[in-house]
Amino acid sequence: MGEPTVTDVITINEHTNDEVLQMAANLEIRSEHPLAVAIVNKAKSEGIVPEPIEGFSTITGRGAQGICQGKTVYIGNVRLFTEKGIKIDSILAIVERLQSEGKTAMIMGTPESFIGIIAVADTVRDISKAAIVSLKRMGIHPVMLTGDNNATAQAIAKEVGVEEFEADLLPQEKVSAIQNLLDKYGTVAMVGDGINDAPALATATVGVAMGGAGTDTALETADIALMADDLSKLPFTISLSQAALKIIKQNIGFALFIKVVAIIAVFPGWLTLWLAILADMGASILVTLNGIRLIRIKPDRK
Repeated sequence: MGEPTVTDVITINEHTNDEVLQMAANLEIRSEHPLAVAIVNKAKSEGIVPEPIEGFSTITGRGAQGICQGKTVYIGNVRLFTEKGIKIDSILAIVERLQSEGKTAMIMGTPESFIGIIAVADTVRDISKAAIVSLKRMGIHPVMLTGDNNATAQAIAKEVGVEEFEADLLPQEKVSAIQNLLDKYGTVAMVGDGINDAPALATATVGVAMGGAGTDTALETADIALMADDLSKLPFTISLSQAALKIIKQNIGFALFIKVVAIIAVFPGWLTLWLAILADMGASILVTLNGIRLIRIKPDRK
């Protein structure tokens, strides 16, 4: 749905629930990432007011960091803490359990100790599975690329019916994945909504952004925007474009054929003024009527 919500707040090392949410909100208030927005909304619903912090910076594809109460605090995924040299063995079982439930685990801690874990989950759109079925029926091979962990990606892929997926991808790794798919299939359409999707959207043959949930960067980068985030419009758009291209080719071929016949008819004197006018206007009417046939193409909502 593009609207993740906080499902679990797990405290560590005697920190309270409010302390975990307060620090998390302080870090995430300046981020536009959907997961950050979910954490800030959860904190506000608990009556917690985010406070400004020093040294805030986002770490692309990993999380964010800032200085709270004189200490550097990180919030993000497992990769963030691993790259910082912070061992997560003591909380790995909790993280893996949350991930197996299809949730995204956001770890928060300092270089010395952990503060808490916040689990965030999104709801799969009802129409997603139907859209995937329609795409497969059209001979299109769907692949899911996500920055989320492998366990969550596997759960979502299974739910919507996608057999092939790649997880734990950074923005540049999504670009590499698109390039590999281009080498394999020749033509690739990328559907995305976040700022991390923008480079991959630009790399794909056709970039498709979610009009409602999409960030400004994704919308500016994409070639097509799905208004109201209606995924059923995706197979419809493909069907419509394929039919339109077919009709364009038919109309061009028919128009050229009429012109060639008219030119040939000039030499024996068969082409009179009235026949020339009739051929010209008749061709215009016929190609217009042929184009109107596109009205019959409707979205497949099965």
